[in-house]
Amino acid sequence: MRITIFGATGMTGQRAIDEALAHGHEVRAFGRNVFEALSTERERLELFKGGVLSHGDVEDAVKGADAVISCLGGGIDGIDRTRSLGMKTIVEAMKKKGPKRIIAIGTIGILQAKEAGKLRYQMPGYSPKFKAVAVEHFEAWQYLLNSPLNWTLLCPPEIRDEPTTGQYNLKLDYPADGPMWVNAGDLAHFMMHELQADEWVKARVGIAARV
Repeated sequence: MRITIFGATGMTGQRAIDEALAHGHEVRAFGRNVFEALSTERERLELFKGGVLSHGDVEDAVKGADAVISCLGGGIDGIDRTRSLGMKTIVEAMKKKGPKRIIAIGTIGILQAKEAGKLRYQMPGYSPKFKAVAVEHFEAWQYLLNSPLNWTLLCPPEIRDEPTTGQYNLKLDYPADGPMWVNAGDLAHFMMHELQADEWVKARVGIAARV
């Protein structure tokens, strides 16, 4: 499978590259500083320098891909719109160039709260520090939700820069049982498994470490 990974130089993006290559996939790693941040010596890895808000760059990056993974990051103050506008650009490019499958990273804040009709970030007790970034992820989700793409939105709590264990809990639309953290390696593990299994298509997925 040929996979384009956006946000490839970030913590989760780099784990996704490792996991994809380990599964025998061909990877196109997209980012502004991929040549500075990533090794050019691995087989089946193509580095693609570009900006996620550039329609031309993103269209070229998804052309010929079988699937897309988005690990877009950015600031948490609400000024940085990379997550939402980047997703908009990716969705538009995929609609135009052909790949229909995308797995993206969101946040636990856009999963359902216990109160009916509310998301976690909309509740009074949600941390103000992370509310702006949750709104960004919400907007990114809306672009996926209103698209014809086969999307999966993985919504983790705190992400730790730790390797794959293969041990984690999942839950549809709600936070998964477990601690408020998960390994970046396990996010990558889930994404590679889901690309093959298609068990969570057009769904938000809560995830947490299994301890």
